[in-house]
Amino acid sequence: MRKSLTAGVLSLSLLTGYAAADVFDLVPGVLTRDKPTPPPAATTPAGPVPTLIPLPGEVAGDPLPVAVGTDAAEPTTAGLERSLAAALASPAFGGDIGVSIRDARTGQELYARGAAEPRVVASTAKLLTATAIGQTLDMSGHMTTSVVRSGDHELTVVAGGDTLLARGAGDPGQAAGHAGLGDLADQVVAALAAAGTTSGETTPGQGTAGKWTLRLDETYDAGDAVPPTWNPADIAAGYTQGVHMIGLAAQRPKPGEPSPADPGGEVLGVLRDHLVKAGLTIDIVDSPEQRQKPAPAGAAVLGQVTSAPYRDVLAEALDQSDNALTENLARQATITAGGDGSFAANAAYVSATLKKLGFDLTGTKLIDTSGLSSGQSSTVALLSAVVARARAGKLPALADVLARLPVAGLDGTLHDRYREGPAASAAGHARAKTGTLTGISSLVGTTVDADGRELDFVLVADKVPAAQGTWAARLALDAVVADLTGCGCR
Repeated sequence: MRKSLTAGVLSLSLLTGYAAADVFDLVPGVLTRDKPTPPPAATTPAGPVPTLIPLPGEVAGDPLPVAVGTDAAEPTTAGLERSLAAALASPAFGGDIGVSIRDARTGQELYARGAAEPRVVASTAKLLTATAIGQTLDMSGHMTTSVVRSGDHELTVVAGGDTLLARGAGDPGQAAGHAGLGDLADQVVAALAAAGTTSGETTPGQGTAGKWTLRLDETYDAGDAVPPTWNPADIAAGYTQGVHMIGLAAQRPKPGEPSPADPGGEVLGVLRDHLVKAGLTIDIVDSPEQRQKPAPAGAAVLGQVTSAPYRDVLAEALDQSDNALTENLARQATITAGGDGSFAANAAYVSATLKKLGFDLTGTKLIDTSGLSSGQSSTVALLSAVVARARAGKLPALADVLARLPVAGLDGTLHDRYREGPAASAAGHARAKTGTLTGISSLVGTTVDADGRELDFVLVADKVPAAQGTWAARLALDAVVADLTGCGCR
């Protein structure tokens, strides 16, 4: 009996509620952030939400094994060619699609087509970035946002990379909103009250008196927020935002809503409101110069909140195909590795890390780390090789990301796909990272075939005819995955 892929009930519960869809080529600019545009009017209503069943040997709630132990028959190359021929011949691909299909258990490539050709892989390039990040950052580590007493009646917020802060209390069960500014404010007020210091005089219980100034230290990273290779219209339309080292989860990019121009200023405003509500008198002192002024070494820490582990934040970035969040994490990794955090340095860091791992980068040119910029390329062969190594247990951080990719028809950037028509047969069985640009559609993921054999796939269609459009290409890719899921292919 065919079993569906799942990372367990717990992992899925962390993903529920994060709903987004890929963008279409109906909007200006080059986009990989999700756009909830409705399908053509003739489309029938979406089907029911699929039910997930644990893989053989998997206990509900446990993480997905890196390699599934199953004696199910392995597909053959001839069987795959025969079973997928019609779907791969879809006119939506413009006569050219790159394909790689591997057995997840053995890593053997069973079928390849146009895999070595340089292609625009769009947002699936985030998997390359995730590979590098997992080699550098401690995936069990956290980002810390703190407030220090930086002078007489001066408070400084020290940014530590977390752009998923909650306005109020943090939610330890979520990646977005894990740390809360309300909690941070409570700690600051308690610390000041306990210290009992006002204007240099020790008066127990009066530590919150007087007028305080609040400023922001962003010296963790001074890189540009937006590269010249991004279309400003995409930011204005809410499809992405600038790259910052502090921000609110509630202000992540939303299609149709302009992204906040100053996430750091928004954080200061929210924190000030909490402190004022607690009885403090607060003036914000803010300027580019102030933000590049580091908090004094040894300044008393009045409060700090920590993000979800990096592994969860990285999974969230790929689940939602969040360009800015992916770039943020890549920048942190680049800085950790000794780079300057610029967009060029980030891209160079990812390439250098992949090369150090022994991957063949022929045909790969990275300009950013999110797949958003035009002029980039990679190959199906590289993406396939990276996934295969992760599945073999040699890239554990990426293996964790792969186990938490969006589930077909259920969540993330696949929540509204595989819900109707022939492709619905793959709902609940396939997981994939999506990639979409104008004229480009891609999927990298895993599924289980009719015999219970787990298969990894890479599909990149980067020559989608304008007459077909991205919507048609998406449907055609989903049909390929459905056929792969439905066959024994022997």
